[in-house]
Amino acid sequence: MSTLAVVEEILRETAVPMSVREIVEHAGVRLPSKSKTPDTVVARDLSMDIKKNGEGSLFVRTSPGRYTLRALAAAAETHHAATSTQSMSALPQRKPAAPATTAPRARTDSEAQGGGFAS
Repeated sequence: MSTLAVVEEILRETAVPMSVREIVEHAGVRLPSKSKTPDTVVARDLSMDIKKNGEGSLFVRTSPGRYTLRALAAAAETHHAATSTQSMSALPQRKPAAPATTAPRARTDSEAQGGGFAS
């Protein structure tokens, strides 16, 4: 099984964005690489897949060093948007604020005397 297939399984199981370190810890011996730095291998493979496949990649970077499945991110985004819309419509409607009235301003001495500079 490839590194990315193992990562996909783990992200499906947990259904939350995870750091590369968390992915490696969950994967344990399932990772096919015998590298001394499995974090580097996983990070490289995820980055290369996202760069190579773009929107077609199964994976998406949610923040630096954190990844999830694109399908899970899209579902979370849809859920968040629906929740925001529902909570906004549940808010009581407020009346618009009345326009502020301003008192007439007193004229300064320079305005009363013409206010310009002498040439």
